[in-house]
Amino acid sequence: MKILVTGAAGFVGSNLVRELLSRGHEITAFVLYNENISNIKDLNINIKYGDLLNMESIQKAMTGCEALIHAAAITFIWPYRSAIQKKVNIDGTRNIMQAALDNGLYKIIHVGTANSFGFGSKDDPGDETRPYLAGKYNMDYMDTKYGAQQLVLEMVKNYDLPALTVNPTFMFGPFASLHGCGQMINTINSGQVPGYTKGGRNYVAVKDVCVAIANALEKGKNGESYILGNENLSYKELFGLIAKVTGKKAPSMLFPGFVVKLYGLLLTMIARLLNKTPKVSYRMALMSCDDHYYSPQKAMKDLGLPQTPVEEAIKETYEWMKENKLILNK
Repeated sequence: MKILVTGAAGFVGSNLVRELLSRGHEITAFVLYNENISNIKDLNINIKYGDLLNMESIQKAMTGCEALIHAAAITFIWPYRSAIQKKVNIDGTRNIMQAALDNGLYKIIHVGTANSFGFGSKDDPGDETRPYLAGKYNMDYMDTKYGAQQLVLEMVKNYDLPALTVNPTFMFGPFASLHGCGQMINTINSGQVPGYTKGGRNYVAVKDVCVAIANALEKGKNGESYILGNENLSYKELFGLIAKVTGKKAPSMLFPGFVVKLYGLLLTMIARLLNKTPKVSYRMALMSCDDHYYSPQKAMKDLGLPQTPVEEAIKETYEWMKENKLILNK
């Protein structure tokens, strides 16, 4: 199948393109002008430069394609509000979905985030039936990803767009950057954080996510959404796994919620005065005190989502970061 992949040079995209190639698909990578494509430049793929806000470039890249996997998005969480993030994540999604509709594509997969559904506890994890809760954090990243997903699902209902959404939780794996899981590994490896908060998340191997996305081309049902996750771990449990993999001491102190929030508020005020990005913002601190736990059962059943142990995914991330000189020590 000829597949257009947006965000192909990113964390998910770099792993996804490799999974698709291993299945014999023909890939066109849609990447931003001047974007760093070192993760995919040596692969046997077509590379088209363009912009989600430029319909002409989208149409040129999509010519001859049969399917679309839309993984591109602006994912930063500082500043909280951003006009360009709204434009790319929502207007850009509208543009590429309209182009896919115009070109009569066979299958469309929108890569969203599990945070577009309500989270829960370990005993009662969130699933695809739960309403959006992350709006309470007032962050455009989550709000725009939710808005983009709703846009796609509305187009399915109103225009018979042959699309579904997949919703990964927090991912570990190769091609990590110094943000996200890479930042988390470096934080523990360098001993920058002596403690942990009471919250937690669901974690998954990025390669498992890519297997499920590739499977969704045939197995996924239009109009449905699938949470792609694995293990629900508290931050104490996760930091313990990272410390075990890196051979460093695990953080041992539980920070009270009010201390974490005051710390985040202080760093946010300083960051605004200095016009810098805080290591921990107030709203990040709020999130860290909550349980963002999810169930991947639907995707396991319908899409064959694998369940690679998170410790193994952390180890693969760490080894890849060492090979690419991305590990920060004390």
